[in-house]
Amino acid sequence: MMRSLHAPIGIDPRNTMLVVANLSQSGYTIDQVPAMQKRLLFAMQSIPGVQRVGSVNQYPPLVYTAAFRANIFKESATDLRPASAAARPFRYDISPDYFAAAGTAMLAGRDISWHDGKGTPAVAVVNRRFAVDMFQSIDAALGRYYKLQDGARVQIVGVVEDGKYLGLTDGEEPAVFLSSLQSPAMQISLVVRSPRDPQQLTTAIRGKLRGIDSGLLAQVDSWNNFLEVVLFPARMATMTLGVLGIMGAMLSITGIFGMAAWSVSRRMRELGIRIALGAQRREVLEAALGRALRLLAIGSLAGLGLGILASRVLASIVYQATSRDPLVLAGVVLAMALLGLIATWIPAQRALSLDPLVLLRDE
Repeated sequence: MMRSLHAPIGIDPRNTMLVVANLSQSGYTIDQVPAMQKRLLFAMQSIPGVQRVGSVNQYPPLVYTAAFRANIFKESATDLRPASAAARPFRYDISPDYFAAAGTAMLAGRDISWHDGKGTPAVAVVNRRFAVDMFQSIDAALGRYYKLQDGARVQIVGVVEDGKYLGLTDGEEPAVFLSSLQSPAMQISLVVRSPRDPQQLTTAIRGKLRGIDSGLLAQVDSWNNFLEVVLFPARMATMTLGVLGIMGAMLSITGIFGMAAWSVSRRMRELGIRIALGAQRREVLEAALGRALRLLAIGSLAGLGLGILASRVLASIVYQATSRDPLVLAGVVLAMALLGLIATWIPAQRALSLDPLVLLRDE
């Protein structure tokens, strides 16, 4: 089943807008990017109702499934060839307040600040997975250094929660977040958090963009809409499994009904004699439908077992899907019981309404 995209992926797309600005196609040079980035961030922050604003170079996690991996080396490493890398985490270059805007929780240390700009020592915030993989714990990672492939030393100043960066069904992956002020890019994504109506907020954002530069090329949309690409496979899988489930339920009802009706029709005379001899309703139903109900129970147990065994395959298709969820298991058992009752209702009524005098006279 699909759940909220909040904590499990390290971002919260609810009440959040993305503004993807292409500065290269708008006539800016790389040297002008830091100043323009600040202007855009401060302009978005000045919109009434906006709570937090941050930015990330290129695209944020999961959007268009775009992600860049960096070769990371131990501080003491001298061999900086890719094959000698100690880790290959996802890399993002972010502005101050990006984590607050994205709804990502800080676990330890500090965020990127406006003082982490060009000419200052390189710093980074890493996720929990990276801290544990490289330094065994969050506390041990704070203040430590690692090297990039160009030999630059980067100090870890903070640790954030793990998230999903490439796909919803991915496991825990390491990630590092560097200061975008130290690594400017020609395309940036502004993350604007606000409880305002998305349409009204979009209008306000476009007005601010025109006020800064009427020729600025920018795409404005909700973060949820940007996530459509990464959510499409999971949604299609969910729809497909739903259709298959409905077809399976229809086949189950047809099969159970057919077997129950056949069992009753084959044993009409026997059931009539049982009723004539004073058999109770429960005994008549057991004689008429016992085999069908036993097969239903055996098939349901087998289906539950196979579903549990296939949970890993299901989880690789649908985000956070699991057959071990007690609510899911209870729902499956209840659904099969209801299907069984529906399928055997008409044959059961036929068995209980038998008139032994009519049957014996026909014989």
